[in-house]
Amino acid sequence: MSGVIVTGPPKADPKDVGAIAAYGTATVHEAMGRTGLLGTRLRPVQQGTRIAGTAVTVLSWPGDNLMIHAAVEQCGEGDVLVVTTTSPSTDGMFGELFATALQRRGVRGLVIDAGVRDTGELRAMGFPVWAAAVSPQGTVKATGGSVNVPVVLGGQVVRPGDVILADDDGVVCVPRADARRTAEASEARERKEALARAAFQEGELGLDRYGLRDTLARLGVTYTSYDAYVRDGAAP
Repeated sequence: MSGVIVTGPPKADPKDVGAIAAYGTATVHEAMGRTGLLGTRLRPVQQGTRIAGTAVTVLSWPGDNLMIHAAVEQCGEGDVLVVTTTSPSTDGMFGELFATALQRRGVRGLVIDAGVRDTGELRAMGFPVWAAAVSPQGTVKATGGSVNVPVVLGGQVVRPGDVILADDDGVVCVPRADARRTAEASEARERKEALARAAFQEGELGLDRYGLRDTLARLGVTYTSYDAYVRDGAAP
């Protein structure tokens, strides 16, 4: 497998990245019309951490981390390294030494649709990681791949320079061209949710706030007392 290392791709505006970082992945995912989620395989090795940064992408051969070494040179302040493989892999392709090099360059974290190891050390050094697997299985450095090309994770295309947002719930990709609009939509959704939260704290029901009683009626859902339910023979 030959490959290419693309240098200097355009990136989302840092101001937009910072604005998106203020919101959780659920809010941003909903604000984008329920798009951008990189699947449910990617889970954090730590808890209580949220990052947002611009993607540096890696396409590697399974069980081979050569292109992660190549990608480190392309990473800089505010980036998030995003790694996937040409076919499924759970090998531990990334560990403490990679994290040390990336942390020195200002990289905010790793998203990898494969395996990682040294998770205790990663947590101790405060380098956030979202991975599809944890495994001590080692890798080789023998096959070419690509850096800063479009890659696919969880059915979503991630392009270099896109915004990557990750927290305890998962990972979302915001296309670079949509970053400003997504930040604004996320702010609007957050305001709406704040009003709903205040209403629920006062005892209002979602059935009434969202007009869902009419929805239940339209779907033919009815109310009945327990006694009537028993009398009609429906209760166990």
